[in-house]
Amino acid sequence: MEKDYEDYLLIKKIFEDGKKKLGSRGVQMKLLERQILMNHKKISRIMNKYHLYCKIRRRNPYKNIMKKSLEHRTFENKLNRNFDQRIPFKVFCTDITYIPFNYRFAYLSMVKDIASGEIVSWKLSRHLEMDIVLRTLRNLKDNVLAPLKDVLIHSDQGFHYTNPQYISEVAKLGMVQSMSRKGNCIDNAPIESFFGHFRDDVDYKSCKTFEELHLRIEDYVKYYNHERYQWDLKKMTPVEYRNHLLEFAR
Repeated sequence: MEKDYEDYLLIKKIFEDGKKKLGSRGVQMKLLERQILMNHKKISRIMNKYHLYCKIRRRNPYKNIMKKSLEHRTFENKLNRNFDQRIPFKVFCTDITYIPFNYRFAYLSMVKDIASGEIVSWKLSRHLEMDIVLRTLRNLKDNVLAPLKDVLIHSDQGFHYTNPQYISEVAKLGMVQSMSRKGNCIDNAPIESFFGHFRDDVDYKSCKTFEELHLRIEDYVKYYNHERYQWDLKKMTPVEYRNHLLEFAR
């Protein structure tokens, strides 16, 4: 029909202007923008008649597989607030806190041995990128005086700890992941306790540079591990208590 042909030319123009990606509904909307009313069934009939088929982007199955493998994951709370640990280098907890200084922020990632209270790894960074937790993990290999295989490492469900890169690094070390329940900071109380002591003891806000802040944290970790006596650790320092537990375990 001649009428169909005139409508076809109009539909074809809209279809090609839309880079051949518009279906009948899309064409109908474009026609309405021009104040032309046309039934979408009629548009569909004309498009089929003149072979105006929109390009359908097929899913890449391999891309979907990769996407699924890169999804963030959470893990069971295997620690379950069992903070009464007696064997060093078996159960760690980790977290990140922000440190304000000189109108800026730095970010402190730490790993604490729950049994001894010792800080076994830490990393200070200017940014909250994945590198902060990956480097903290890698430092464990140099700082811990025992194999890391089957060691439990507990965290919250933050972006860094559910990230595939972190999960992969934990697996490479042979460690086991555990995570707090969502919104339960008490599930990770030992590391929160350390951050509380740190904020009480360290004048970090007076630091003028990142380097100065790094040095101050380094000094405090040494003090905390080797000189700060704690009532709950039989009035020992974390390192003394760690050695005491290791001796007792023999």
